[in-house]
Amino acid sequence: MTTNNSASTTTVQDAATTCATILDAIETMVVGKRPQLQLVLSGLLAGGHVLLEDLPGLGKTLIARSLAQVTGLTIGRVQFTPDLMPADVTGSLLYNQQSHEFTFRQGPVFHNVIIADEINRAPPKTQASLLEAMQERQVTVDGVSHPLPRPFLVLATQNPIEFEGTYPLPEAQIDRFLLRTSIGYPDDADAAEIIRRRLARRTDDVTLDAVVDEAQVLGLQAAMEDVAVSDSIIDYCVALVHATRSGGQVHAGASPRGVEALVKLGRATAVIDGRDYVTPDDVKAIAIPALAHRIVLRPELWVRGVEASEVVREILASVPTPTTLPTATHQPSATE
Repeated sequence: MTTNNSASTTTVQDAATTCATILDAIETMVVGKRPQLQLVLSGLLAGGHVLLEDLPGLGKTLIARSLAQVTGLTIGRVQFTPDLMPADVTGSLLYNQQSHEFTFRQGPVFHNVIIADEINRAPPKTQASLLEAMQERQVTVDGVSHPLPRPFLVLATQNPIEFEGTYPLPEAQIDRFLLRTSIGYPDDADAAEIIRRRLARRTDDVTLDAVVDEAQVLGLQAAMEDVAVSDSIIDYCVALVHATRSGGQVHAGASPRGVEALVKLGRATAVIDGRDYVTPDDVKAIAIPALAHRIVLRPELWVRGVEASEVVREILASVPTPTTLPTATHQPSATE
């Protein structure tokens, strides 16, 4: 009951303040990456999953671990390797010699935040073990479904697919990630600040204190439902996703999940900014992280080094931007 009451009484303004506190806490460890941190937090607010893709050593795992620590959520970590089996992720049945029965042993997926480290170093069969968990928030073993805790977030890291020893994620799985983003190299000032903070700590090991708990995180997610979306914004999101399917550069465009991702992340962005309505700028800000990984380019473009983010950027420039007033909003009714 405490969780439900907390979730139902969190206002958008309260949520914005809490989000700022979370981001500030993470920035004590992650230097100079506020936009990327905001994207990851947006994924948590929207109840989606986040894929961090970049070169080794740029802080992907640090960001994932820091978010889990400051939100007070339970953490399950899976180091994906070529010999990892699906049961190592979801759990398995073990025979109890005393009761002469099989009992289910939960895998690391039974936590609030799952850090799937270097997910593309495991073969597709093991990668696919997360499909049901990511979409339906449950795991089925031997015909029995086991619900996962709420909130539930998969924070996966991966190296670029050009690196040796990596397997491309199946299209069905990559589409289940609400967003994909990269970290990038720190600039010289941030790199120097990272070293100064390490010297001041006098240790490599550090654990961040939680600034919120599970009930408050659920409250943040509930506050997002109070953010209104105008019909023109909905039409704009539909037009952007439709444009990914109609151009000559794309072999396969974004699925209907793309529209849902734009709306969810747009609402999460509004919450972080302390607004109860979505603007076109909110949608533009998250369009590339929400759509680029859902697009399959034609082979000739891939050979020429064209990236999906460039295609989405061209779509943003070509699709007319709506003019939306905060009063012209659409709030779903209880029966919708």
